[in-house]
Amino acid sequence: MKRNWTSADIPSQKGRSVVITGTGGIGYEIALEMTRAGAEVIMAGRNKDKGEEAIRKIKAINPSGIIHFEKLDLADLASIEAFSERMKAQRKSLDILINNAAVMNPPSRMLTKNGFELQIGTNYLGHFALTAHLLPLLKKGKNPRVVTLSSIAHLSGTINFDDLQSEHNYKPMVAYSQSKLACLMFAFELQRRSDAAEWGISSFGAHPGISRTELIPNGAGKNSLAGIARRLFGPILFQLPAHGAWPSLYAATAKEATGRNYYGPSKMNEMRGYPKIAKIAPQAKDVQVASKLWEESEKLTNVKFV
Repeated sequence: MKRNWTSADIPSQKGRSVVITGTGGIGYEIALEMTRAGAEVIMAGRNKDKGEEAIRKIKAINPSGIIHFEKLDLADLASIEAFSERMKAQRKSLDILINNAAVMNPPSRMLTKNGFELQIGTNYLGHFALTAHLLPLLKKGKNPRVVTLSSIAHLSGTINFDDLQSEHNYKPMVAYSQSKLACLMFAFELQRRSDAAEWGISSFGAHPGISRTELIPNGAGKNSLAGIARRLFGPILFQLPAHGAWPSLYAATAKEATGRNYYGPSKMNEMRGYPKIAKIAPQAKDVQVASKLWEESEKLTNVKFV
């Protein structure tokens, strides 16, 4: 891959359509760059006011950008299905899906509307269900790509089938790491299943390193240890959200990017820098666990990939 790749290297995306989950931070930066590259962008999030404000900002920067907001709550399976049905009614195909939105480290155990622990429910199961619902559109896309965001935190993650929802022992970072490991395993398993069923979809994992977004303050809280560290050391350790978006943008657009790969920043133990092939934890490569997780996820979300 090209050294020192940036968003300036994105090839024209004219004629391509993309759904991006999340309206702030990394999601905002991805949406901005995709509109600049000429793609039709659907920005999906649960907060209508926040989403429309993001689109106003993007339109001010790039008035010719084709972008609109759609309401989507990844912590609510009914909202995911309703969003997907609107997409199917509005369009015949979809070229790119970027599973970006996330919650991180709520100090106490919280639940989605369907009773899942909030982090695995939103970060992983919500995106799992969304991808399944949008699969018919993706299969009709031109060289379709799915990019699912993981995290450096996946390196310490384990899939605990005995307590997947952290009912018996909730530790915020353990639950977050599990959710992000699940996201990466999903990216790899989606590629395996696409190859086997000839869906024609290229599936990628990506992570943003450590970026100056609102993920930590919104989750753990601005006065948590992580929130304080973000304020004190943010300019030194945390890269700009625009740079944190590079690995996802590379996976979504670069001609030389290939499915089954995982991209992240290149410097300071993948905390910041230009995109490169990222380190994959051994447990993320466990095909048997990935297959079991997929089957369990289909049961929990009541979806099928067809």
